[in-house]
Amino acid sequence: MGFPLVRARRTRQSEQWRRMVRETHLRPEMLIYPMFVIPGRARRNAVASMPGIFQLSVDEAVKHAREVAAAGVSAVLLFAAPEHKDAQASAALDPHGLAAQAIGAIKDACPQLQVWADVCLCGATDHGHCGHVTAAGTIDNDSSVQTLAQVALNYARAGADAVAPSDMMDGRVAAIRRLLDASDKATMPVVAYAAKYASAFYGPFREAAESAPAFGDRRSYQMDPANAREALREVLLDVEEGADLVMVKPAGPYLDVIRQVRDTVRVPLVAYQVSGEFSLIKAAAERGWIEERAAVLETLTGIRRAGADLIISYFAPEVVRWLNP
Repeated sequence: MGFPLVRARRTRQSEQWRRMVRETHLRPEMLIYPMFVIPGRARRNAVASMPGIFQLSVDEAVKHAREVAAAGVSAVLLFAAPEHKDAQASAALDPHGLAAQAIGAIKDACPQLQVWADVCLCGATDHGHCGHVTAAGTIDNDSSVQTLAQVALNYARAGADAVAPSDMMDGRVAAIRRLLDASDKATMPVVAYAAKYASAFYGPFREAAESAPAFGDRRSYQMDPANAREALREVLLDVEEGADLVMVKPAGPYLDVIRQVRDTVRVPLVAYQVSGEFSLIKAAAERGWIEERAAVLETLTGIRRAGADLIISYFAPEVVRWLNP
């Protein structure tokens, strides 16, 4: 049986019909908003490559956190760019360091707002890599894992609601889980950047987080964009090691990976719409080439349709306002 008896347009003929039969929905609680913290007071530095995004001192981050919480955002993902950087990433280990200060201040001001703490070494090291660098210029996996676990514990003690290791070192989820459990933090969720690709779409982020590598690149630990089966292997390893949520990053160019991960694991799946994805939409919208709101909602719906339960996006506060007019 086909046309004219079958007319698929019947349920597309009005906005009311389209809403009633819509298969994929965005909800405010699905969105997490990244924030960048820098030293000092009363500092609000615009990120040139990311219109509307700012580096914020802790006092300004608290103000902004109150704004996004009031808008209906459920969680923020916090990145810190401390002034002092060294080979040991000591600022990330400091219980009075920038990240720990920001976590505590935001939680005190907005207890209802979840604070996810990005766990990595790149923002606090003088070389900008996500792990410890050997004399030969390679990344030492195992010593890095031990430091990352200590960083995660530091952020958990500062009041974070979740720790999110983004480094892509082998075995770091297990090390973090063991240390948290042994330190009276067994209820702390671990959000693993499980399939994080060596992507060309991270450029604007590195300006915002001040985390560009001083030499080389990150392809020895971040994933080859050509590989999907490897992503499933990474995700399954992280789940086995104790990850409570897993993440695919970036989101838009990896919708196929998101779908395969969703079909493979039962833990919640997070997708990160990264800085380059954000900046591309902003740049095209500023030139009048696309309609920003429509493009944002379409891309986020596509990520959700691919299987993501939660989405990290720089558009989160705007989208929440659109969803809750």
